[in-house]
Amino acid sequence: MVYNELGKTGIRISSIGYGAGHIGSDGMDEKTVENLLHYIIDKGINFIDTARGYGLSEERIGTFLSVKRRKDVVLCTKVGYGIEGVEDWTYDCIIKGVERALSVMKTDYLDIVLLHTCPQWILEKFDVVKALDDMKRKGLIKAIGYSGDNEDLEFALNINEFDCYEGSFNIFDQKKSAWVLDKIQSDNKGFIAKRPVANAPWRFNETPHGNYCEEYWHRMKKMNVDFKSVDPAEVALRFTCFTKGITSAIIGTTNTKHIDDNISFLEKGQLDTSLYFALKKAFFNNSQIWRSEV
Repeated sequence: MVYNELGKTGIRISSIGYGAGHIGSDGMDEKTVENLLHYIIDKGINFIDTARGYGLSEERIGTFLSVKRRKDVVLCTKVGYGIEGVEDWTYDCIIKGVERALSVMKTDYLDIVLLHTCPQWILEKFDVVKALDDMKRKGLIKAIGYSGDNEDLEFALNINEFDCYEGSFNIFDQKKSAWVLDKIQSDNKGFIAKRPVANAPWRFNETPHGNYCEEYWHRMKKMNVDFKSVDPAEVALRFTCFTKGITSAIIGTTNTKHIDDNISFLEKGQLDTSLYFALKKAFFNNSQIWRSEV
């Protein structure tokens, strides 16, 4: 497994992270979740990304990892909403959201806490940033940041208190490589890529509906990307993971074979240079009106 420094935080995370939204479903039984989480960690994936909005995810992480494996994982959660009796996107909501996450994940600190796609006008008020920073100063959080895209993310890049960011990045969503990732690197901060394989639009022969990849499917066709002679999942993951400025790429799955495959892809290292730049060219030749998927 490859591990990268998350900016200047001193936190080292695996270049493949686990997106724990899938384990929030009440359709999964507890033993399956427990086995999956331990399997992921045993394979060297130490970064787990969750959120207040991911159903039972935080609670299950607390149940199965807090006692024997807390030291083996870097926990990242996202806050800003969904606290009973408190208005969303307020100072108190952030404080209580962090306190709730600490409680349900049964830990006395959180490695990373991100504001979960709040708009620019909320960031401008600064209360939510101050709340995270106050919790960090108390030692309850090691690193703070922002999860979001487009103009909201661009505004968040200039908030000095943030240590890291999370947003969409993949073959069909490369706008951030134009300058966002350059700024993040120059500021010595971290970036976590979500949707690193673009939700696999190559699975579909016709326009998909309800699979969170319709837009990426159209972009794939527009870019005329031909995956006939290569494994598209491998190309997509290696493209994202080895783009400069990407600290970790989060993959969500409940299939251990997918985990094994992703690790084997990563072990092959960077894509061939000619293929990498051909994919970049195909995107930017067609990207005038394309925005990042939120």
